[in-house]
Amino acid sequence: MTYERALVTGGAGFIGSHLCDELLDRGKQVTVVDNLSTGRRKNIAHLEGHPNFRFVQANVLDKEQIRPDLEKADVIYHLAAAVGVGYIHEHQVGSLETNVLGTSNLLELASHMGNKVVLASSSEVYGKSTAVPFYESSDALLGPTSIPRWSYACAKALDEFLALGYHKERGLPVVILRLFNTVGPRQSGRYGMVLPRFVRQAVTGEPITVYGDGLQKRSFTYVTDVVEAMAAIAEVPSANGEVFNVGSDSETSILELADLVRRVTCSGSELVHVPFAQVYGGEFEEPARRFPAIGKIQEYIDYHPTTPLASMVEMVAESIRMEEGRE
Repeated sequence: MTYERALVTGGAGFIGSHLCDELLDRGKQVTVVDNLSTGRRKNIAHLEGHPNFRFVQANVLDKEQIRPDLEKADVIYHLAAAVGVGYIHEHQVGSLETNVLGTSNLLELASHMGNKVVLASSSEVYGKSTAVPFYESSDALLGPTSIPRWSYACAKALDEFLALGYHKERGLPVVILRLFNTVGPRQSGRYGMVLPRFVRQAVTGEPITVYGDGLQKRSFTYVTDVVEAMAAIAEVPSANGEVFNVGSDSETSILELADLVRRVTCSGSELVHVPFAQVYGGEFEEPARRFPAIGKIQEYIDYHPTTPLASMVEMVAESIRMEEGRE
């Protein structure tokens, strides 16, 4: 099934803005709904004036604000969310409200209007499970409610429960995508996103701050690989009601990433280890490993992320240098 009119909530954010690029390249009409709380207008500035693009500043917490634009859409890509470990720690109540109530609003409206929904979830739903690689059917293991990090994991899991409930009870066509450490230009390192933070520190000559011992391992996927998958899976009817991992099945330690960033950027920045407690305060838990099994999504679409990590670092570095006026 082909959809022509797409609405992207959170479309002024990092992933959302790249998704807009992808959808417009595919000839879609694209409307962005974003309240600009963490999204940035400059992320979509290059799209202003495009005949198939429109931006609406609105909040998914306000049903009446978003209703008119949902009515005009065939498919909704729901990316509006509070993201980043740091941001969640600083804005726990607002993050929960946005991530749960905003999603609830959107799903309720979509169920009445008949929109297709592609819901962006997160690898955080797996919590601190050690049963890697993570399969979509894997058990989750969350930490105590006293640690704010797990509030985000719980909120995204609740989003998934809501979406699947609407699919089962009301026939809402919905696809859930669990994203694993998506990286690329336009991503901010402000709220704990490790790769852009490392690259900016390396480019500006600041110490590269490695939280904890740096032995924790993650998988990184280039943003264009991710948004291509998001656009493609929306048009596969058999994917309705399914959950998919979207990420890379290779992994690297944070220390290895820091060394790679230094080499690729030819930086003389020193590596400095900083305790998690110093960064986030109080108790904090960091999963040792997190990477996905991606066989399921490959059964539905041609998904083979191949961008090397070094190339990701190079492209992020180029973007940051241009932003800093260093080229």
